[in-house]
Amino acid sequence: MIPDHLRAAWSYRGFIYGSVKREFQSRYRNSLLGALWNIINPLAMIIVYTVIFSQLMQARLAGVENNLAYGIYLCSGLLTWSFFQEIIARGQSVFLDNSNMLKKLSFPRITLPIISILSSLMNFLIVFSLFIGFLLVTGNYPNITILAVIPLILLQIFFAMSLGIILGVLNVFFRDIAQFMGVLLQFWFWFTPIIYPLNVAPKQAQEWIALNPMTPVAQAYQGIFVYGKWPDWYSLWPTAVIALILFVLALRLFRKRAGEIVDEL
Repeated sequence: MIPDHLRAAWSYRGFIYGSVKREFQSRYRNSLLGALWNIINPLAMIIVYTVIFSQLMQARLAGVENNLAYGIYLCSGLLTWSFFQEIIARGQSVFLDNSNMLKKLSFPRITLPIISILSSLMNFLIVFSLFIGFLLVTGNYPNITILAVIPLILLQIFFAMSLGIILGVLNVFFRDIAQFMGVLLQFWFWFTPIIYPLNVAPKQAQEWIALNPMTPVAQAYQGIFVYGKWPDWYSLWPTAVIALILFVLALRLFRKRAGEIVDEL
């Protein structure tokens, strides 16, 4: 099943590359500053969170004396969540957004989720690079533990992609899926220790928050950038297992319903 999808995607790699490129270019085609907005907007966000917000709130994290620590903690968590949320949001609407293309052209349907993931990844890498640059300028660049970001990103993509494909297929047949996920993601965000450290939550709530599969992912990023620590890989295993189960379900659902998607659209 997986090799068939991989071969189909590889044979249409030019189509995938061209689609990602066109989407990036069309976003800023009629803008005076063009792609510079892709730098200005996230840079402004990083400055607000890491400098202004930290100074105004005078927030501190346990064991860290750096005045920017809370801002870095907040920014690393928000970047993580924004990437996760964007993949899911694009995944759940990918077939509806490309309904005209699906009706008129014959191509492997699996390329559409791949295009949305690569576009999300490109946006994330731009913002993430600016964040790294800011850490370098302010002298807060993490040590060699920065290498742990690579498997974290892959795990995050794997998890969000699997969930996004499932939602994308279901959304074709049940249009309330997008609205439901919009509400669910708001609760999910606040149920993830991004704005607050886990240890400040009520003790009973900590046990439930710890069951959230995005909790160890967010904490891993925060540990790298705030404390310079390697992630607790053992804590990430439940998220990896959930992602694997969702991936299998996503492929089965996609394979079963792919032929019906165009008719439903």
